[in-house]
Amino acid sequence: MIKKERVAAKIFKDLVWHFAGCENELFLTFDDGPTPEITPWVLDTLKHYNAKATFFCVGENVLNNPEIYRQIIDDGHAVGNHSFSHLKGWNTTTKSYIDDIIKAKEFIKTNLFRPPYGRIKPAQSFELKKDFYIIMWDVLSKDYDESIDKQKCLNYVLNHSEEGSIIVFHDTCKAKKNLEFVLPKVLEHYSEKGFIFKAIEFETD
Repeated sequence: MIKKERVAAKIFKDLVWHFAGCENELFLTFDDGPTPEITPWVLDTLKHYNAKATFFCVGENVLNNPEIYRQIIDDGHAVGNHSFSHLKGWNTTTKSYIDDIIKAKEFIKTNLFRPPYGRIKPAQSFELKKDFYIIMWDVLSKDYDESIDKQKCLNYVLNHSEEGSIIVFHDTCKAKKNLEFVLPKVLEHYSEKGFIFKAIEFETD
């Protein structure tokens, strides 16, 4: 976890940043999909390694790609709400932000939420915690940054992941170049070390 994420984790202590005590377990997450250009490939790659993951979906993309969303669920992965239109919480009123997430709930049935960009106000968090577990991360791959060399992207994930880590990837066109290189190598590396890739699940009260 980099410095600014450690600071945020101290402020938002009740959000989920890491799963302690998860021996030989990692939690892969994919944000911003589903997209036809990359999500089916992600699903095939995960299946090859018998890995489960959590997809934080944007409502607009679910509406436009329902068959891919259904495949995510049929393959045994978890889904999370990532808002309907990918709003940045810091730039949005609490009412508008919550309304956008409620709109996404029509298409994404889950008790998990991840704020787009990782940006959320305390008032927004307070309201959302009534209905969701808010899932953050301790390893951000930055696969979406096309200026980052794919080997550097891989090295960052391998050097910072540990038992119980929540790792962020993106199943989007922007991330495609890095993701196609990094994801299979991460899956292979940790599979050889005996790790299990699990979906994030909390029982509904």
